[in-house]
Amino acid sequence: MAKERTKRLAVLTGGSDAPGMNAALRAVVRAALAKDFVVYAIKEGYQGLVAGDDFFLNMDWDSVGGILQRGGTIIGSAQSPEFRSRDGRRQAAKNLVKQGIDHLVVVGGDGSLFGATLFQREWPELLGELVEADEISQAVANRHPRLRLVGLPATTENDVLGTDTAIGTDTALHRITTAIDRITSTAASHQRTFVVEVMGDYSGYLALMGGQASGADWVLIPESPSTAEDWEEEMCEVLRAGRLWGRRDSMVVVAEGAQDRNGKPISGEDVKRVLTEKLGEDTRITVLGHVQRGGSPSAYDRYLATILGSAAVDELVSPTNGNGPQLLGIRENQIVRTPLAESVEQSGAIIEAIESQDYDRALGLRGEEFN
Repeated sequence: MAKERTKRLAVLTGGSDAPGMNAALRAVVRAALAKDFVVYAIKEGYQGLVAGDDFFLNMDWDSVGGILQRGGTIIGSAQSPEFRSRDGRRQAAKNLVKQGIDHLVVVGGDGSLFGATLFQREWPELLGELVEADEISQAVANRHPRLRLVGLPATTENDVLGTDTAIGTDTALHRITTAIDRITSTAASHQRTFVVEVMGDYSGYLALMGGQASGADWVLIPESPSTAEDWEEEMCEVLRAGRLWGRRDSMVVVAEGAQDRNGKPISGEDVKRVLTEKLGEDTRITVLGHVQRGGSPSAYDRYLATILGSAAVDELVSPTNGNGPQLLGIRENQIVRTPLAESVEQSGAIIEAIESQDYDRALGLRGEEFN
């Protein structure tokens, strides 16, 4: 006789899509089924969590077949103003307990993980309010005293603290280096300078690592602006020297959130203007945009998403999960656990440090590898 499944788990993908989200979904679903969970995938992220009913998909083994190599997320992701409100989170809690779900895996970036942290912390109060409003019974609330939750970092910008790399980051770097390699051949043929703008509002990871991997001449990132008062002249001096040494091309990589020491934004257009006016260079701009996170995930992102997705289910059934929600990441090729609230707090602290122009603190929080 088949064993009755009584434990129920849900998984959602939130925020911007990242290559490898489908691999993570596949791993969570199949690992949970192997541990006798009833598994639901929530369509459209937190929007679906608030909407309930048709947005809750009951998953079986075949539901996630053939998706390992697919980019994006097959269950979708959407902005949810409703979930940002207390009323919206209360409705989300009601939708989960209606289905008997109190295990949740959230796959996403810092914004999605912040929402998960808040939701988990408010869970007992939300159920209490639902009981008081006679929307659920006290017996139902008693069966789900707390929400077991795990966060998986999935963001191309690698701006989640608690992991060396997030799901999707490796693929984005491959996109960037491939694009710059192709641009370089054109630049050298015509003795041109190219400015390549990459993603990264508050994270210079893609610009920094992509610039190193492609041999760029200059990189501009938000966490570490030039220490020179005149960043324009400093950059031009380096590029000018390269031309004197015989280089036929120049390459500048700019994170979209780059700024100078005084917090003034530096765009690709700003860099082009400087190089055209001060060096007389034939300068072109390429904004890579969403191509960085589109398409199939790299082999590493498929691997990373798979091992983290499986580990997320192990974490949810572990007695230590009672210590609070965890972020699962990877450091030195080992799966590591970081309290989710701590990860979210540190990620937010980096944004605050950049906005307040405390760049030493921003770099310190980024960690040793980044530095």
